[in-house]
Amino acid sequence: MGVAEQFAGLNMGQLIGGPLSAAADASLALANSTAKFINNVGFKNNGELQTVEFKYQKRSVNEDGTSNLDEMKVDMPLLAIVPIPNLQIDEVNILFDMEVKENIKEESSMDGTLSGSATLNLGLFKVSVSGSVSAHSSNTRSSDNSAKYHVDVRATNHGTPEGLARVLDMMAANISPSLVGSTIQDGNGQKLAESARLKAEKLKSLRQEISQIENRLNAAKNGLDNNIGQLKRLASSQQNAYQAVMVRELNKLEKDTSKEAEEKDETAIQYGRVMDEVNLSWNNLQNNASELIKMMADSEQASDGVSEIFALKALSGMEAVEYSESESGYTGLKVAQNSALEAQKKVSQIEEELFNKKAEYSDAVAGKAALPE
Repeated sequence: MGVAEQFAGLNMGQLIGGPLSAAADASLALANSTAKFINNVGFKNNGELQTVEFKYQKRSVNEDGTSNLDEMKVDMPLLAIVPIPNLQIDEVNILFDMEVKENIKEESSMDGTLSGSATLNLGLFKVSVSGSVSAHSSNTRSSDNSAKYHVDVRATNHGTPEGLARVLDMMAANISPSLVGSTIQDGNGQKLAESARLKAEKLKSLRQEISQIENRLNAAKNGLDNNIGQLKRLASSQQNAYQAVMVRELNKLEKDTSKEAEEKDETAIQYGRVMDEVNLSWNNLQNNASELIKMMADSEQASDGVSEIFALKALSGMEAVEYSESESGYTGLKVAQNSALEAQKKVSQIEEELFNKKAEYSDAVAGKAALPE
């Protein structure tokens, strides 16, 4: 058989495509395995997240010398604490080597012996004749065929899938220990006497109330900051509108050919003074908005419009006049002012409540407050 005929029977599509197709099927099976693991381990039959409950104790020391032994609990998603099998085929290598060797050797020779003799009498002479024939024949043929077929598949565990990792991160951001129970003890962790226990319970209750008031105060302050910010943004917008008007007037002045250069300079200086007065009032509002709003709240000032305490100036023609309802941004500024004023009043009210509760706590620590029966 010739060398070309040695390759004629090979199906290269099966040799190369077979392992690749098998690798694709294996990848699908591995993906299904990961999905099955997440579904079976991570979720209950009703679709709820499967969690693991951890309990621990936390001791804290109070200002009155007692201590709290708190029983804490954390519910952790099971998927967050177990390794997730996510095996993926990364590489498939197909190596096929075929070597065909053919060595043909032919040798021919005659190897044999044929002999004979004869005697002839020719009168006085006698002649003897003899001879032989030799022949040798041999044939040699050799061939060598070899083939190597190697498939190398490499797979690694890619860990938690990206999408699941993000979901677990969102869950982790909202996981916090919850208080299951709490016991008041003395500084050494021993049981308190009844009178000491009642006092400690009273102080604990007051501390919790103070903490709640502080949380409300922080929320109210955030709301106030947002309202103050809105007031400043509207003030900045109105100031920019006045500056744009001034720029247009200065450009007109520059192009006015009916006036001499000296007259233009004097007019420009006058415009600048007017704009400085307007800018000063609006800059003052933006820089001191918090203090001005608090001043209004403390004085219990009521106003149907933008407060005179701001002392705002508007640009009318080329003159600085008092800011009034005729301005386009007046209504928005008034609404922002009133919202900030209400937010400030709420903050002040909670601050007073917090002050009174802390005073009550100090009295309880000093033994001046009545204990619960």
